[in-house]
Amino acid sequence: MKIMYFFIATFLLAGCSSNKKPIENESAKPDFTLAFGSCNRIDLPNLLWDDILNTKPDVWVWGGDNIYADTDDMEALRAMYNKQKEQTEYKKLVETTDILGTWDDHDYGLNDGGVEFEAKDASQQEFLNFMNVPEDSPLRNRQGVYNSKKFSVGKHSITIIILDTRYFRTQLTPDNETSKRIKPNEYGEGTILGDVQWTWLENELNTSKSDFNIIVSSVQYLSNEHGFEGWGNFPHEVDKLATIIESSNANGVIVLSGDRHISEFSKTNLKRMNYPLIDFTSSGLTHAYNGFSGEPNKYRVGEVIFTESFGILEFNFSAKKVDFKIVGDNGIVLEKLEQVYE
Repeated sequence: MKIMYFFIATFLLAGCSSNKKPIENESAKPDFTLAFGSCNRIDLPNLLWDDILNTKPDVWVWGGDNIYADTDDMEALRAMYNKQKEQTEYKKLVETTDILGTWDDHDYGLNDGGVEFEAKDASQQEFLNFMNVPEDSPLRNRQGVYNSKKFSVGKHSITIIILDTRYFRTQLTPDNETSKRIKPNEYGEGTILGDVQWTWLENELNTSKSDFNIIVSSVQYLSNEHGFEGWGNFPHEVDKLATIIESSNANGVIVLSGDRHISEFSKTNLKRMNYPLIDFTSSGLTHAYNGFSGEPNKYRVGEVIFTESFGILEFNFSAKKVDFKIVGDNGIVLEKLEQVYE
């Protein structure tokens, strides 16, 4: 059965719908707007940057696969990053908006690559150049591209926590028994973040006093049945993140992810949280899984969007509310989810 691009559902604290309205027709101006996306090729039309500009985001977050290089040739990698930086509408965005982000395998340099990629340190420097990180920044001496930034809005604030799911990620387990590409490791085997990054992340959540804490992961956290890359390949680390989030008492934790060439909302309830944990996947910016015919995801809320799109989070501090939107070309809202954080 062909998956449709729209649905209407109502929840106690959250509503999800698709209205296909241009985003500029929304009446109430949010207190803070975060836009994000992933999977962007420089050899394909970059059609969405004008629409992203029109949302007037306070921050743009790259979710990974920001270019498609798959190379250990740093000159070639640099040339591709520079070409993206010269894309007219993206260049305007950089001039007017804070830019944050992480990488994924195709801009990291090795398809499905992890800790074994020998050029990762050189690649990291090229990534930081692309992100316009100053030469004297401490990030230049850090192993991995994880980092965080706090945005203050009056008496309120949002902390964006950027994870690196490549630099430390250990071996995946191929699935030679089914049609899936990868199967989960044995419980306790391997890591996606590595010890140093885990310690850093736990401290970030434990010490944050922000109204909202946005965790950016290049790969999906909740969806785990598709047989591609994701946190589900390290089930013990899925549980570890859930435990850290619960025990930290950090406010308004949200996960953003990419990688899959589809966009969707996933949601789960953690025992010690009075709001659901949402994993908002936005992918891709220049190409999508247009032949998508369905896949299981027990956490999914609504339908899968399999056309080019980007994600928007609109924050209302007084209402403790976030509007999540999947937006396509011409600013059309393809699907949206509303969540109140009590």
